[in-house]
Amino acid sequence: MLLTAPSLKPLCVRGAQGCREAWAGLLLTTFLPENVVLPDPASYISCSAIPPFCFAPQADIILWDFPKQELLARLSLHEGKVEGLSFSPRGIYLVSLGGQDDGRVMVWDVSKREVVCGSPASPRSAGNANVVMCSSCRDEMFVTAGNFTIRVWELDTATKKIHPSECYAGQLRRITVCVQMTDDDDDFYLGTTSGDVLKVNTSSKVVTACVPQKKKFSMGVTALLLPKTGGLIVGTGEGTVALCTGSDFQVKKRMRVEGAVTSLTCRGRDDQFFIGTNKGQMYRSAYATFKEELVAVCHTGAVNDIVFPEGHSDLFVTCSTNDIRVWYTPERLERLRITVPNVTCHAVEVTRDGMVIVSAWNDGKIRAFVPATGEPMYEINNAHNLGVTAIAATSDCKQIISGGGDGQVRIWNIGEKTQKLREVLKEHRGAVSCIKINKNDKEGVTASLDGTCVIWDLVRYVRKQMILDNTLFKCVCYHPGEYQIITSGTDRKLWDYKEGTVTHVGVGHSGNITRLKICPANKYIVSVSADGAVLIWK
Repeated sequence: MLLTAPSLKPLCVRGAQGCREAWAGLLLTTFLPENVVLPDPASYISCSAIPPFCFAPQADIILWDFPKQELLARLSLHEGKVEGLSFSPRGIYLVSLGGQDDGRVMVWDVSKREVVCGSPASPRSAGNANVVMCSSCRDEMFVTAGNFTIRVWELDTATKKIHPSECYAGQLRRITVCVQMTDDDDDFYLGTTSGDVLKVNTSSKVVTACVPQKKKFSMGVTALLLPKTGGLIVGTGEGTVALCTGSDFQVKKRMRVEGAVTSLTCRGRDDQFFIGTNKGQMYRSAYATFKEELVAVCHTGAVNDIVFPEGHSDLFVTCSTNDIRVWYTPERLERLRITVPNVTCHAVEVTRDGMVIVSAWNDGKIRAFVPATGEPMYEINNAHNLGVTAIAATSDCKQIISGGGDGQVRIWNIGEKTQKLREVLKEHRGAVSCIKINKNDKEGVTASLDGTCVIWDLVRYVRKQMILDNTLFKCVCYHPGEYQIITSGTDRKLWDYKEGTVTHVGVGHSGNITRLKICPANKYIVSVSADGAVLIWK
């Protein structure tokens, strides 16, 4: 973690898109990881990724020393995308598979941090390779598969070359999206978009089975798991998880989860396994009962805002695409989900009395909900022409201040059954990203993407002071003593309230910061960003 001021120190990091997990001292990560792979001697973690388009076309693989939070090596050969990664059984080699623009498979020496050899991943007559899996027993063997291609590779350590062997599938033409190798290396299984599973013999390189024959799995087979208890566990794009047994792999048990299954992994003792879905849900199930138990949830996109109710650190509210969620901090559980389909919530606020959740949406509406049940209370239609991008409520709960994509700041009077526009303030030229009101409701501050922060007199409805900087201000808040304002944008700065000067700069997020909050206990600063991470600063 990079720091430029001793008073700004990140205490913990949590992220949906970042990959920061310790495993026996070393961590391997790439931009926006899509999957995580653990070797049997679990010394490393590997993540495959799509780099943001704003970066260089090279897709780096980064090796980290996690306890020291130090970068050990940057492996840079693939272009555009890293499709998949897999470690050899003893962790000697790392096999990486490039995406469509790259089309290569590379073998890396982990200890030397250098490439051993590489080759085109698929023949010219076939499509792109999508998945890679190393052998369970031998460091010199691995498998790749994809669009109408299945290959078994052998590494010649003497000549430092890899040699592919094409697998014979007869008349079957399948697109592979997942692969699993048996513990004895005799066979491996491929999940396809057609909804069936192919069984391939490693020695003969021949597809020996294609199951099920009649009733295929809906929306394709997206994940596979081979438990030590026997059988094959199949995850599908429909959200079905099925246990298949016998030579014909008949479905013996099944369960249903929310969203398409993206991953299946067994627990250490192999009496339980975990299920991940594209809806941000993680489930746990025992092999014996085969019943799903929800253990963790998260937003499926970037978190746009976070707010603590007044005087409460045990609950906080977040918003993202399609929903608002209320979380219980001690148990890290989701207590309430408010869903509004096909729209994005840019900002959320809880009134001082805790009776209303007020939210800003990209369809131009301000929506209010009951915190206990999530039931709608009222809507303000056409609040802003280019969507509502920021929201705040006064301490007496009688007024709401909203900011829009048009740069306007609007003040609304809120009655028991009415919501009326009181005033329109025009100073910003870009979208208003955040609004904060001081304790006595006489002053407020707004941040904008045009690089300005404006401090407003909320009695006379005029500008008091403007702060200009060459950045995109994403969020702003008052210091508890209200003699400073803390802003966050593309450069992570702390400003002095009276002087309008920069006092500290902290670096931790890998993407633009979207919101920043001080917890009610005044001990930490909590920031969230477009990279999906949440940082707590001391």
